Amino acid sequence: MAVRSHAPLLTVEDYKKLPEAGPRYQLVEGELYMAPAPNRFHQDISRNIQRALDRYLDENPIGILYNAPFDVYLTRTDVFQPDLIVVLEASRSILTDAGAEGPPEFVIEILSPSNRELDLVKKKGIYARLGVKEMWIIDPEPGSIEIYRFEQNSADPIATLYASDTLTTPLLTGFSMSVSAVFRRP
Repeated sequence: MAVRSHAPLLTVEDYKKLPEAGPRYQLVEGELYMAPAPNRFHQDISRNIQRALDRYLDENPIGILYNAPFDVYLTRTDVFQPDLIVVLEASRSILTDAGAEGPPEFVIEILSPSNRELDLVKKKGIYARLGVKEMWIIDPEPGSIEIYRFEQNSADPIATLYASDTLTTPLLTGFSMSVSAVFRRP
């Protein structure tokens, strides 16, 4: 939900003045969006993927994984908090004490009722425009994962995966995870 409307666009400088405690926010095209705490299933999905990526990156130290809340500063008016990101070694210089100052190669967004349009339209378009190589959009309710490889197609997913499918990415050679494991509930 947008916090502001019909007001001057906010900038990174405005965003950095927000208190660290309290609600989480994202700055998207100069508008501040509150990010309510994700529900339990959202957290389960995030944890399942994080564990698999952590194992892979421990065995193949080619990048580093961060999970929300983690600020990704993309433009003067865009600061996102993706659910998960992977920054490959070649781009490690984007990492600062504040978060990431530039686009990571790989972003994972898990949809919630409050963020569907924001993730599917606005943020996806900005990620594509600014050089994110791959994005997974995970939709918990139908149990699907849309794979975007923006260099191949900046608007449409190159694949939509379901429980019987396997997740892979050319960014992480040898990584694989069953989609059913993504949606496993404890």
